Amino acid sequence: MPVTEQKGGLWIPLAKAGVSIALLLLLLSRVDVGRLWQVARAASLPWLTGALALYYLMIAVSAWRWGLLLDAQRVHFPFSRLSSSFLVATFFNNFLPSNIGGDVIRIADTAPAAGSRTLATTVVLIDRGIGLLGLVLIAALGATLGARFQPSDLGPLSPAVLWAGFGGATLIAAPALLKPESFTRLLQPLRVLHAEWIDERLARLTSALTRFRETPTALAGCFVGAVVVQAVLVLFYVAIAHSMRIPVGFTELALIVPVSFIVQMLPISMNGFGVREATFGFYFTRLGLPLESALVVSFVGAAVIMVFSLSGGAVYLARTRHPAAGSVGH
Repeated sequence: MPVTEQKGGLWIPLAKAGVSIALLLLLLSRVDVGRLWQVARAASLPWLTGALALYYLMIAVSAWRWGLLLDAQRVHFPFSRLSSSFLVATFFNNFLPSNIGGDVIRIADTAPAAGSRTLATTVVLIDRGIGLLGLVLIAALGATLGARFQPSDLGPLSPAVLWAGFGGATLIAAPALLKPESFTRLLQPLRVLHAEWIDERLARLTSALTRFRETPTALAGCFVGAVVVQAVLVLFYVAIAHSMRIPVGFTELALIVPVSFIVQMLPISMNGFGVREATFGFYFTRLGLPLESALVVSFVGAAVIMVFSLSGGAVYLARTRHPAAGSVGH
């Protein structure tokens, strides 16, 4: 029976890999692959170096945001330890078939000092949620300010839809932070699973949300940091595009990049491969740019990110050799 379940569990990653491969083959069949490779090889090294620096800046701001939320819970970590943990999480996100791996690392790193895995998980989930708000906000601004896009070019994600999504997500999140007791009361039906275990975790969740309500500056700072993170990621792709002299600017990529991240959240592909390139292709062609330019920006961007992520792998290896030195602590 366990063997059958294990085999059955393989179908999901295989299906995701199949979707990614099928989309990539379809896209590559429509371009000159040789030309694609030539453009990528001719990329400007200084611009790519700048892109790497921007990606590191994104990691630094992300770690700072995470630290704000932990401080609000009276759990304090050195910035160096948080950035180290975030690097390892980035490595796992890029080399495992799911973004969940990175979050597991962050939770495992902070749970011992936080004294509660529930608290560590809550902080990471709040961080994720605020990050998603920042993502949608940048996408809405990009759709509104992207002068080169015609309304018909935007597909289903018009400025009105994106602004409505941002407003709706804010309204959904507000009750959890403004009235924690009422929010956790909604989760009471989960007690049928294991009343004592659920009660203990709901109490910890209520306590964590109450502390966030008492520290609005931490939440505001985290949101500002989330917007900065998304803006820096857009600049990262601007640098990638400019390295290959592809004429696409910040306002256009401020829509394309966040939407590609939103699409990658759908659990239909392997780490977003294929759907990311299809999203770039959809918008680039509506700007009058060839499909080749979309694919090469997406591929080179992904390659730079994966190269950068190897630093997280090095940090993880150092941890395994010197566990005490690599642990996250006060």
